[in-house]
Amino acid sequence: MRAALPVGVILAGGLARRMGGGDKGLLPFAGGTLLGAVIARVRPQVTALALNANGDPGRFAAYGLPVLADPVPGQPGPLAGLLAAMDWAAAQGAAQVLTLPTDTPFLPHDLVARLIAAAPGRAAIAATAGGGAHPVIGLWPVTLAPVLRSHLQTGERRVGAFAAAVGAAKVPFPPGPPGPPEPFLNLNTPEELAAAGRWM
Repeated sequence: MRAALPVGVILAGGLARRMGGGDKGLLPFAGGTLLGAVIARVRPQVTALALNANGDPGRFAAYGLPVLADPVPGQPGPLAGLLAAMDWAAAQGAAQVLTLPTDTPFLPHDLVARLIAAAPGRAAIAATAGGGAHPVIGLWPVTLAPVLRSHLQTGERRVGAFAAAVGAAKVPFPPGPPGPPEPFLNLNTPEELAAAGRWM
């Protein structure tokens, strides 16, 4: 039932150095943009959606989504985006928030359902069939926000380290049918972007 779904936040604050800099999500992809492809995958799985990005929010106006700046200075990476996501989700009255990066256009259509089923009420992060974790793709109780604030004060910037610290479950996902890229493939270079566009 849709009312039981979490809210979602796409973490779009990366610097995309290997793509030449700028907003990776705004790069052309499959007749639209990379961000547009991710939104299309995740929007049916959440009750509300926002972006985490710093700088002028007007560059994302075409998507009609709230744009959340990092709540801590210095752009300390995706953990700051995760904190922004938790704060925004709590303000929406949500108990959990889904986070995901802006460069994963092949996300499973049942991503949220699997995360909820595997760890109801707990933090859960996506994992491949081989066990490799994708901690930025996670479902987080908003009650973890104070813990995350303290964690950021230690200087730690790795989402995986925070996930381990709070005992997040690693939820396995099948690799997908033969041929298409694996469901959590993230696109980091122009060559990867072009190849993924051909699959789409």
